[in-house]
Amino acid sequence: MHIDKTIFKEYDIRGTYPVELNEEIAYQIGRGYGSFLREKLNEKACVVGRDNRLSSLSLSNALMEGIMDSGCDVYNYGLITTPMHYLTRHLNHLYGIMVTASHNPKEDNGFKFSFDSLANARGEMIYEFRDYVFKNQFLKGRGKVIVKDIKKEYLDYMQNNIHMGDKKVKAVIDLGNGATTCIAKEVHNLFPNLDITYICDENDGTFPNHHPDPAVEENMEMLKQKVIEENADIGIAYDGDGDRIGIVLENGTYISADLLMLLIVKDLLPTLENKTILYDVKCSKSLEDEIIRLGGTPFCYRTGTSYTEAKTKELNLGFGGEFSGHIFFNDRSYALGSGIYAGLRIMEILSKSDNSLSEMLKDRTYYIATPEIKIPTTNEKKFTIVSQVLEYVKTKGYTYNDIDGVRITFDNGWALIRASNTGPNLTVRFEAKTEELLENIKKEFMDVLNEFL
Repeated sequence: MHIDKTIFKEYDIRGTYPVELNEEIAYQIGRGYGSFLREKLNEKACVVGRDNRLSSLSLSNALMEGIMDSGCDVYNYGLITTPMHYLTRHLNHLYGIMVTASHNPKEDNGFKFSFDSLANARGEMIYEFRDYVFKNQFLKGRGKVIVKDIKKEYLDYMQNNIHMGDKKVKAVIDLGNGATTCIAKEVHNLFPNLDITYICDENDGTFPNHHPDPAVEENMEMLKQKVIEENADIGIAYDGDGDRIGIVLENGTYISADLLMLLIVKDLLPTLENKTILYDVKCSKSLEDEIIRLGGTPFCYRTGTSYTEAKTKELNLGFGGEFSGHIFFNDRSYALGSGIYAGLRIMEILSKSDNSLSEMLKDRTYYIATPEIKIPTTNEKKFTIVSQVLEYVKTKGYTYNDIDGVRITFDNGWALIRASNTGPNLTVRFEAKTEELLENIKKEFMDVLNEFL
């Protein structure tokens, strides 16, 4: 049986069903995962969950068969969100696999999996596991499946860690027809002062209304229109597996996740003992400025939810997040990276304030930014090009951060060039105080890239 090595990504396993990922491959990965847990980590059980994609049930069943045939037991939690899966791992003190392709197109599927208590497997952990699977030297045995339910514990977590104020909050929430349809309404019903209108709230793994990625503004058009129509205080959207969030202001304006993080930091940072705030290299300098203004320490780190979560926990930071909409609160209880929880925290802020979200953003420093720009190349060339850009930056004497690609900082702006961890692309983004400066920075580095492409 052939398994394409490229499905083993930087943060997970992901591919198109049934070409790159199918039941036979899922079974082999299950054999490998169960054997790896037993042989390398001395574990005899794991947890498994799945999202609502059309292929997730059959892939999950095949995966669990493989795990059991390695002699490992499986706690099967069925249809859940990825954050619910994280809670199953935490409460059972076990590692596990979530069958999901997150915000990818409906044709894709994949596996997010763990080998430590900090976060999902990442980087070298995944490549070590890939090589282990390809050796095809699995343990034998016969484990069993134990069917379990996390709903009560998840609802308890939400109720115990959200403290709403007295003000009623009117929200429109877009479930994107994804996995959050299995739990979101029950969560929000716990809080009587929330007045919520739902859209795209049918469980449908074909995602018929729009692509389930709230980090892309064009996927938020239905939400923007409904927020204005309902005269709501906020619009909230989740991705396909519920671990990311997108926000629309009361006036129908979409804001990127770094501005959502800025709103949270304004509320949260004064309460934190450890005032270091983590954010990834794609985030606006507005966020860094706000952290410094409030007496905090900005920590610009690499992109990737697994890295963000792991570093936030490792350093015991109260908060961390990234431009793609993964948000981690670590100030009240177990740090759960959850779109639903992040949405509740921003509604909690609204419930205690007389100001709208737009008013809360008024006093920030303003920059003009491009969206993420993806430049096609090859998986072989993308890292070479980033290295060439780094050499250029060094010869120019620019200030830079090379934790993840190259982020070049100027007095009133910055440029980012990095290799995508999920595809044959370069990801670039530019930001500056003025349109003229933005165009100058963008032109300089696009010209440089064109030389190397």
